[in-house]
Amino acid sequence: MTTGTTDASGTTDTHIHAEDYSALADGTAVRRWTLERDGTRVRVLTYGGIVQSVEVPGRDGVRGPVALGLPDLAAYREFSGPYFGALVGRYANRIAGARFELDGTVHRVTPNEGANQVHGGPMGFDKRVWEARRVPDGVCLSLVAEDGEEGFPGRLAVSVTYSLDPGGALRIGYRATTDAPTVVNLTNHTYWNLAGADGTSALGHELRIAAGRITPVDGASLPTGELAPVDGTRFDFREPKAVGTGYDHNYVLDDSPADGVAAELYAPGSGRVLTVRTTEPGMQLYTADHFDGKPFGPCAGIALETQHFPDSPNRPEFPSTVLRPGEEFTSTTVYGFSVR
Repeated sequence: MTTGTTDASGTTDTHIHAEDYSALADGTAVRRWTLERDGTRVRVLTYGGIVQSVEVPGRDGVRGPVALGLPDLAAYREFSGPYFGALVGRYANRIAGARFELDGTVHRVTPNEGANQVHGGPMGFDKRVWEARRVPDGVCLSLVAEDGEEGFPGRLAVSVTYSLDPGGALRIGYRATTDAPTVVNLTNHTYWNLAGADGTSALGHELRIAAGRITPVDGASLPTGELAPVDGTRFDFREPKAVGTGYDHNYVLDDSPADGVAAELYAPGSGRVLTVRTTEPGMQLYTADHFDGKPFGPCAGIALETQHFPDSPNRPEFPSTVLRPGEEFTSTTVYGFSVR
């Protein structure tokens, strides 16, 4: 199926193509959607809502890959731990002790990182096959997480729309509703390498983050509850500087950055620039130091995961992630591309 959305003049905006891609062992079909507009080409799988590839031009005008992706479904099944390009939920990042209390009831969720839960548990949204339908300029993925899945309360209906804006920016819009009080934190886990996403290191990219504070973590990567200023520390990216190793931390984004940009990543060699705009209060910077060469080496990509804060269900001092019946969770993140 190949389609394009049109404006009043009949001009095609985003070219959209859907195709059969693969299938799970039980026969469940996996489809791939390709979106193309103004030089940007994005491929999305219905398995895990995975952004398999993003291609944009460099300074030389040649379009190339900027997101780490794998060649086939078998590879995504084998290397699921890094969450390459995946939609992450029901709760992105960590929940301490794989438990939280909500309205006086303790809920125990499935641990998958020692005693803690990370990214929704062993069968989180990254391992589900999403329903897909075409929408203007993109594709809308949807699923239902039943009450009790991975220990979370409430039947959660989720939809995530991938679309391309004028100029080729990738817009990700999240929505969710529930039939019982629950917690929700959704993100996309794409790793960026603006030099070409070919497995070489992304260190040396210049990064700017509009954040004056981080949420420090303990030895288990769980937040201490403090909101620590970045002044005078290696965590200060308020002015652009080269990215080094050792980052897996949540940044407390400024409420109103001067240019509306929460983060900007730049590769001097290719000239590619990635900007991140988001409605979320936080962003996890992860430099993928722990990659072991299977299939990528250390620091082959940089994740900029827009999110609510880690372990918020156990941290009442953090922005709330509680969703109740009659409410709708909404969130938008836009990844823009340019060159300089």
